[in-house]
Amino acid sequence: MDYLQLVINPGSTSTKIAVFKDVEPVYVKTARHSSKELERFDKIIDQFAYRLEIVKDNFGQSGFDAGELNAVVGRGGLLRPMPGGTYLVNDKMLQDLRAEGRGSHASNLGGLIAHKFAAEHNIPAFIVDPVCVDEMDPIARFSGMPENPRESLFHALNQKAVARRAAKDMAKDYMELNFIVAHLGGGISVGVHFRGRVIDVNNAIPGEGPFSPERSGGVPVGKLVSMCYTGSFSKDEIDKKLVGKAGLVAYLGTNDTIEVEKRIHNGDENAKLVYQAMAYQVSKEIGACAAVLKGDVDAIIITGGIANSGMLVKWIEDRVGFIAPVKTYPGEDEMLALACGGIRVLSGSESVKTY
Repeated sequence: MDYLQLVINPGSTSTKIAVFKDVEPVYVKTARHSSKELERFDKIIDQFAYRLEIVKDNFGQSGFDAGELNAVVGRGGLLRPMPGGTYLVNDKMLQDLRAEGRGSHASNLGGLIAHKFAAEHNIPAFIVDPVCVDEMDPIARFSGMPENPRESLFHALNQKAVARRAAKDMAKDYMELNFIVAHLGGGISVGVHFRGRVIDVNNAIPGEGPFSPERSGGVPVGKLVSMCYTGSFSKDEIDKKLVGKAGLVAYLGTNDTIEVEKRIHNGDENAKLVYQAMAYQVSKEIGACAAVLKGDVDAIIITGGIANSGMLVKWIEDRVGFIAPVKTYPGEDEMLALACGGIRVLSGSESVKTY
């Protein structure tokens, strides 16, 4: 059976929609939102009606009738910790998305818009593998500070999607394999995939692990605490030193890895050292994940936008290739990943989950 789905992905400055016929996008549209358009809203959640109308208008240009759709799939938001999978959008989820209890982010609009659109046409609305997916083993939650346990916040949608893709390429079942997946983007997350569950992962928003193009990753804690009490920095300034003005931005003044590579090719030794340090830290994190799996690793998967950097990937592979074969899946096709989550439920190959 051919499944027709509307996929909705709200970002901070854009709203992407696509109509998928099975895994093929047959209509794709991206609406860009200027800062001037968005500044009239006090909070991201206040953009709901504005974004919904954009989705309706753009879908109206698709040539498809809403009555043909089997489901609407929205990007998942900052909800309570939950196992991975495809979830039916229900009243409890809507309540938590509106409350923004775990933070304000454009992805919170995904489930809200999907539900509203779907309800008007009596079809189900889903979210798939949101950033709050939490499948960590109890032992992985310890931080050394009881009141501050480690949390699971990472690029779950893309990590899970490429892990399934790698398993398929290996002609095996994702639920039978052990992977280490490194998502390299504006933030970097490295997850331990043990037979379909991400049992350990660094909190990429913003807290742990390797530094990235614009995030600090783990830093010397004592020095950070001292900085906070010097009186020289506001909380907002410290936050920006962790996310936004950190990582490559702090060292090199850019978050553009293509620009960094150009500098390296032009003989900039400092740029090379900083870029190598990022690869070094990713490699260390992968090595730590290998210890979690006691060395039983079927493959190391490198994905995300920076996985297009052959230079960086080679540096990582040179350090971790002894652990397991390294497979590279550059980019992150979130729209396809969302569509595939809906198909797994619609086809009956996976049971829909309840929030």
